[in-house]
Amino acid sequence: MTTSSDSNLTCRFPLGAAVTAADLEDDPHPHLARLREREPVSWLPALGGWLVTSRDLALRVMRDAAAFTVDDPRFSTAQVVGPSMLSLDGPVHTRHRDPFARPFRPARTRERFTAFVEAETARLVGGLAPAGRAELRGELAGPLAVAVVAEALGLEGVDAATVRSWYGAFVEAVSAITAGGAAPAAAGGAYRLLTEAVQEAIGASRPGSLLAEAARDEAGLTTAEVVANAAILMFGGIDTTEGMIANAALHLLGHPRQLKLVLDDRDLLPAAIEESLRLEPSASVVDRYAARDAEIGGTEIRPGDLVRVSLAGANRDPAVFADPDRYDVRRANAAEHLAFAHGPHFCFGAHLARLEALTALTALLDRLPGLRLDPSRPSRPHGLVFRKPPRLDVLWGP
Repeated sequence: MTTSSDSNLTCRFPLGAAVTAADLEDDPHPHLARLREREPVSWLPALGGWLVTSRDLALRVMRDAAAFTVDDPRFSTAQVVGPSMLSLDGPVHTRHRDPFARPFRPARTRERFTAFVEAETARLVGGLAPAGRAELRGELAGPLAVAVVAEALGLEGVDAATVRSWYGAFVEAVSAITAGGAAPAAAGGAYRLLTEAVQEAIGASRPGSLLAEAARDEAGLTTAEVVANAAILMFGGIDTTEGMIANAALHLLGHPRQLKLVLDDRDLLPAAIEESLRLEPSASVVDRYAARDAEIGGTEIRPGDLVRVSLAGANRDPAVFADPDRYDVRRANAAEHLAFAHGPHFCFGAHLARLEALTALTALLDRLPGLRLDPSRPSRPHGLVFRKPPRLDVLWGP
């Protein structure tokens, strides 16, 4: 772990030394652009580690789990929920991941979830339609993501507000640890309640219950391991999907010319979502720890060093994406973004998240004519790790 040479590193990486956690939480992109141009691997005292901002180096770190691992006691999510697919590497990672990943292959995802997502979206948007105004993150994106995760996990009898409160406590705890603080006490209580719900779902063994299937899988996961991975699915399935939908709506509605292109040609809507993922990934960073002496882009990394990969930085690398700060629904290579990470820890729920976002935006554009941002309540993405608008107020009608 790099400690004794911190002052020397501060001198070697002056741009990184000047960046604060508040900078990255508020509007990271100008700072990331400067780092990517002059210090693509930089030491950030505010983060207590390295920050990688170029796409090619980000890929290298995420692909090499032997050199850059998640399996470290400092890994924020592991501190909150214990060992899981997100905080393990190698064969034990496969053992945790595979029982949950198999049901989320593309064909099975479409077969299992399309009707449910469409029905839930229709219910939510139909409830909003008469009002002429709404706050889309809290009234559509969040409730849809929560409902889909509860359906997938088989948490029957647990209402959406309860599920939302659990994952909110987990997200708050991970964010606090990432910022150098301690997890709030509420996270422990939420985890105990989640454990009880998972135990009930495993015992009930309802048809289609992902939890029951994972508990019966040949991998032989214990109940505690199923609980930990259920919490991880809440991160991936709720917080980041909610952010993905909210960010996509914000980008599309915030660029009227691009919106008109999509309204004139609905086949552009999937590309519009990919471009939003590129421009503002809802999970902006992923953490790794150096397992041995390593070198990234000419910079020597010591064993134990935190190596944080900026997905937000990689997604705006001008070496890959021309005019990277521009939102362009016709961008030919938008899908080369790294919003779902890469390598062994690529998000296996990507197909489901895309289904939810596409269904939600289609319903909004179809059922709420004249949909537009509320000019009296402007908003933009915010957050150190999970980036989304705090709220997204919209209007529709004449």
